[in-house]
Amino acid sequence: MRQLARLATTARAIRQSAASSLGVFLRDTGQGLLEVSHNSLALLGLVLVATALFIGSRQDVRHDLEVRTLAWLQARQDARLPPPAPVVEPELVEPDAVVRATATDPKELTRQQAAVAHWLAKRYRVAPEPISRLVQEAWHVGARTGLEPTLILAIMAVESSFNPFAQSSVGAQGLMQVMTKIHDAKYEAFGGVRAAFDPVTNVRVGVQVLKECIARAGSLEAGLRYYVGAGNGLDDGGYAAKVLAEQGHLQLVASGRSVPVTTGLPAPRPAPAPVTVEAPPQAPAAPGADKSGEPPAPERIALWR
Repeated sequence: MRQLARLATTARAIRQSAASSLGVFLRDTGQGLLEVSHNSLALLGLVLVATALFIGSRQDVRHDLEVRTLAWLQARQDARLPPPAPVVEPELVEPDAVVRATATDPKELTRQQAAVAHWLAKRYRVAPEPISRLVQEAWHVGARTGLEPTLILAIMAVESSFNPFAQSSVGAQGLMQVMTKIHDAKYEAFGGVRAAFDPVTNVRVGVQVLKECIARAGSLEAGLRYYVGAGNGLDDGGYAAKVLAEQGHLQLVASGRSVPVTTGLPAPRPAPAPVTVEAPPQAPAAPGADKSGEPPAPERIALWR
């Protein structure tokens, strides 16, 4: 019996010792894990802080990270949404249609050209992109013909207020109001007279007509009178003065000066009144007159309204 009691006592002591050892092991293990995790979190925090400081000091890295994050969020959002309905019917889609547009981003212009384009857009209440293309073209054509680009733009302003589809009562068409029937030969190089309603073509033909008028008249002001059809001494209705005044405004804008967009807006130019010459009764036909005895009609140099 005593032996059994000793064995039971020994067994209890072993269990107690094992339990105490297990408790110490578990407690030490838990503390070790806590210390390791605490150190790992501290290390992770240091890594995150260092990464944030690095990204904050590098604008390119920050921008790239923002773009990637935004793209990921957008992709997640798109994945949750149902497929959108087509914006345009498939039968109407034409990806190359943009090549037909007469438009240029004002940011692609020089500072001088951009100032003129923005001023004209506000003054004539038209979009800056097509005006920018016309300003760009005026500088391009002006450099090749020896004409001031501000003069070319001033004529567009007075003639059509930058309406490429304008047409007068006698058939002058487009931005520079060229008489298509008179100058049809000039449009052959552009595919025919319908090109008069292509803004760039109309400008190029109009500039060629203007250059011929100035060369024939011998001066700019006289050339403008020829251009409007008053080159034979007829009253031009103040046309030349209007064009030169508008050119003066554009030159100031191009030089960086501030010019109010409402300054001296050119009024619509009325058509010159027809001039008739009555022959004396039963007067003999003058030299060069036609068979009816009437004097020859004034020569049409450029435009005739």
